[in-house]
Amino acid sequence: MAIRLSPCSSTSNTFSSSSFSHGSIPRNSYFPTWASLDYSRGHHGRNFELRSSNLQPLNAVSLQAGVSANPLPKEHVETQVKEESSSSSKSEKAESTLSIVVVGASGELARKKIFPSLFALFYEDRLPKNFTIFGYARSTMTDEELRNMICRGLTCRIDKRKNCNEKMDQFLQRCFYHSGQYSSEDHFSKLDKKLKEKEGGRLSNRLFYLSIPPSIFVDAVRCARRRASSEQGWTRVIVEKPFGRDSKSSVELTRGLKEYLCEDQIFRIDHYLGEELIENLLVLRFSNLVFEPLWSRNHIRNVQVIFSEDIGIEGRGKYFDNYGIIRDIMQNHLLQILALFAMETPVSLDAEDIRNEKVKVLRSMRPLQLEDVVVGQYKGCTEGITSYPAYTDDPNVTKNSLTPTFAAATFFINNARWDGVPFLMIAGKGLHSKR
Repeated sequence: MAIRLSPCSSTSNTFSSSSFSHGSIPRNSYFPTWASLDYSRGHHGRNFELRSSNLQPLNAVSLQAGVSANPLPKEHVETQVKEESSSSSKSEKAESTLSIVVVGASGELARKKIFPSLFALFYEDRLPKNFTIFGYARSTMTDEELRNMICRGLTCRIDKRKNCNEKMDQFLQRCFYHSGQYSSEDHFSKLDKKLKEKEGGRLSNRLFYLSIPPSIFVDAVRCARRRASSEQGWTRVIVEKPFGRDSKSSVELTRGLKEYLCEDQIFRIDHYLGEELIENLLVLRFSNLVFEPLWSRNHIRNVQVIFSEDIGIEGRGKYFDNYGIIRDIMQNHLLQILALFAMETPVSLDAEDIRNEKVKVLRSMRPLQLEDVVVGQYKGCTEGITSYPAYTDDPNVTKNSLTPTFAAATFFINNARWDGVPFLMIAGKGLHSKR
């Protein structure tokens, strides 16, 4: 991931008010506030919590246009709120336990990001005293096989490195596995029995992390809600991007989730916002008296946001062929970064104030034209004795697939700070090798 700035050779750019246009995004659109899960290197003693403008912890996002705030029956919502409030007061008096269920535990995201992040939280004593982690997926696997898979991705990526191996062993002993279908209530009932065994009769809170394609979000939530939700404590769900394929499917997905959950039970996560480079972007901009005056069209000729990977899809063909590089990387990760880079100084660092400034940037963006976009797909090649497969060589990808694995697009922001400055966004797989 790289962000490149090209300085202007002069400051002779002229400002033209006629170039301003806000027609690309309606003013009554709703833009979610995406939370970030910290996958980056932690720091001992740091206790940063993102909060909304009403001083409550950020655990959900604004609803999208056309989605009712509470599709659940009123009495159900009131009961749920009372249960959450009651369970919170009880948890102060009784010893509680947290059960984390990683749904899609055998996938790449869980293996490379989620489990290492949970270990980092455990290493810094950020998890409760009593917690259990369950992996849930369709693959057949034993507890020990899950632990071996997790262990290969664990590292002491944080500052204090004492007793790292001992901490790893303690963490792995808290990890268990249950195999089942994502749409089977019977399989989730069996998971519920295992969770209760580990919870040992204590007040239990349950968190389901959905590391699965959005097409099966609702099925998994339905099963978890009906068969494996907490009877006394709270039940919450984290969903990963991409949140649907387009605006229509995103609205439908939100409506489907809210048939079984209240809004404050849903966490929408863009994990890339937890990267150290991205976390430091706001500090670089707004806490640096040198950079802030130069951060404009008068001193920057163009901005390049580049995401390049040497590897290909590496067995993710079934998922990737349905989404492509634009939906997988550009529409979420890179667009969030562009908005953070280009936004004005927020009123405060509250989540909603930052979201509001990002929305202003998105509303000011000129509609993307076809001539400003280039797409491509990597091919196979041989370098010496090493052969690299083509995208369509993946067994889960059709031979005539036109799904792009590379895309480049030029955006323009029609406001006083960035008028006339091109923002080049590039994302691709298999780029470092000649293909």
